[in-house]
Amino acid sequence: MFDERKAQRVIRFIEALKHTKGEFHGKPFTLLPWQKKVISDVFGTMRDDYPDQRQYNTAYIEIPKKNGKSELGAAIALNMLCNDDEWKAEVYSCASDRQQAAIVFDVAVDMVKQSPALSKRVKIVPSVKRMVYQPTGSIYQVLSSEVATKHGLNVSACIFDELHTQPTRALYDVMTQGSGDARKQPLWFFLTTAGTDRNSICWEVHQKALDILEGRKADPRFYPVLFGLPDDADWQSEENWYKANPSLDQTISIEKVRDAYHKALETPADENMFRQLRLNQWVKQSIRWMPMEKWDECGGSIDLSALDGQACYAGLDLSSTSDLTCLVLVFPPAEPDGVYTVLPFFWLPEETLPLRVRRDHVMYDVWNRQGFIQTTEGNVVHYGHIEKFICSLGERYNIREIAYDRWNATMMVQTLQDDGFTMVPFGQGFKDMSPPTKELMRIVLEHKLNHGGHPILRWNMDNAYVRTDPAGNIKLDKEKSTEKVDGAVALVMAVDRAMKNMNGGSVYDYRDMLTLDW
Repeated sequence: MFDERKAQRVIRFIEALKHTKGEFHGKPFTLLPWQKKVISDVFGTMRDDYPDQRQYNTAYIEIPKKNGKSELGAAIALNMLCNDDEWKAEVYSCASDRQQAAIVFDVAVDMVKQSPALSKRVKIVPSVKRMVYQPTGSIYQVLSSEVATKHGLNVSACIFDELHTQPTRALYDVMTQGSGDARKQPLWFFLTTAGTDRNSICWEVHQKALDILEGRKADPRFYPVLFGLPDDADWQSEENWYKANPSLDQTISIEKVRDAYHKALETPADENMFRQLRLNQWVKQSIRWMPMEKWDECGGSIDLSALDGQACYAGLDLSSTSDLTCLVLVFPPAEPDGVYTVLPFFWLPEETLPLRVRRDHVMYDVWNRQGFIQTTEGNVVHYGHIEKFICSLGERYNIREIAYDRWNATMMVQTLQDDGFTMVPFGQGFKDMSPPTKELMRIVLEHKLNHGGHPILRWNMDNAYVRTDPAGNIKLDKEKSTEKVDGAVALVMAVDRAMKNMNGGSVYDYRDMLTLDW
């Protein structure tokens, strides 16, 4: 049964709040049609057997970014804190980490501060991300991501933001399995964009929502809302953009989406980000990265003599002792709009080369005869040989820094330091890899790179896949890249050091601050 009075009570409460961001700051929170329907259905639909209790205890709202998700979540949290007639209510914000969970909480804080009535009754404790509704002793609290500390909570409401970022189902299980049993009508409210991992808890809940909407399953306590395009829909159609974004031309302009679309046409990585974040499609997380026709357009001739004495930055991928090892030099342009010049060098153990040609069906032997790859004596990479070669390069070129994978460091790194080279440890996660990976794509698309047409580097670039995180950061994905990508990784590391130094980077980009004991 539907109770219009209960639905309107929540709608009136929310519309008495004010928006907190951008051009909408300070304006009344007038619910958009899709938001009003969600609120009416969740808070106005009552159980037939217990007419004073809500039918739905779980709402799953899957919607693209910039459709007012955080503002709606904050408004619902405040309603559950102050307007749900629950004594000593416990309302929580959850996400993949405390910072993400605090986004909804911080919006709620701004809403309280703009409301004289709430400001008198709500005490905000920003240091612990908590607010207290004093008339009922109810709390609204941001939870950290440590699962072990969540057992024993007496949940009356949980606002779960971006479920698709959960690395496991552990936090979901802790917050939903029995944590609200002592409450009359607890509510779990999930607000998320689509994800990329179809083996995740978010995909599991997404599938349940889809099954309910399409009649394959029935759960009277579960309220599903899915805004997004099917996998086979035309993602380039503006008409479909409106179907996926119910707040389009309200909280986000069509021009912003068009701008993102034009960027999506440039690379597969940007296309996947557009389809996931703007159209709510569950795209694959790992995608082939470099448009090779653009890469090939950057393969001009290189005058090696003109590089003598020039400053450059190196990326060193040592790999394993029996595998491909690579050093890439990047010479930054003398002018801001100039071209980066790339010199790659590759090594394999001499005794393993014939085996790799037969096993991997890669023409290492041809490349060796052509001088594109060198061999070192024995069946493992001879690091001493490579060290001497790098020292000879250092006599010819001004190698300012050499970046290397900190998780694959060997004695060679220490030896090169002893030889006078500045060795910079370089992480392989999103934090370190994303900026230079995106910068490399930019300079390729703008024809500001000259790689000389090196065939092994081209092969590595063609093999490269990238992985994207929820924030849109990218990194080369060695697991999904079934063939070698060593040269691509080394190139990204070298580009990073060139970027940092051209932009006035600091030594503390790659080592901690030193302390002195007195």
